[in-house]
Amino acid sequence: MFRKAIASSFALVAFAVASPCLLAQNGVSGQSPAEMRIAREVRHEIVMLPYLNTFDYIAFKVDGNDVTLTGAVTNPTVKSDAANVVKKIEGVQHVDNQVQVLPPSPADRRIRLALFRSIYGFPPLQKYALSVVKPIRIIVNMGHVTLEGVVDSEADKNLVEVRAKSVPGIFSVTNNLQVVKP
Repeated sequence: MFRKAIASSFALVAFAVASPCLLAQNGVSGQSPAEMRIAREVRHEIVMLPYLNTFDYIAFKVDGNDVTLTGAVTNPTVKSDAANVVKKIEGVQHVDNQVQVLPPSPADRRIRLALFRSIYGFPPLQKYALSVVKPIRIIVNMGHVTLEGVVDSEADKNLVEVRAKSVPGIFSVTNNLQVVKP
């Protein structure tokens, strides 16, 4: 079912086999087998990046032999590493790296850690903390929070947003979590 979600809409590039951290914008229909293979390999390579963490979010779009990377990361090395590994995939001719590197900020770092504890430490949401690749991505830019990734239910999506809004020092919360039935 998860693979159908990837093929028919945005699929998160969260992390791990069942939990996305990357969003793959794939065509609903008419996508060639080569594009599907490239998308699968791009997702795998990005998930395997050594410095990619819960506070990074990378999405990608495959258009023929071209791959566009978008999202936000906390470490500039992750941005360049993502482009480098995607360039090495067979069939990829061009990589457009539009990933934003978030500015270093002690306040944002504090907010990220508080959000992580608030979301993943809350007993009803601890099931999401078990995965090596966390399915809920926490992006903080100048006090503005964006939640990306996947959850199992609408209730969990709303609960994550409520937990995020309870952290002090946040200006806004944008909840882009997608509900994907397990």
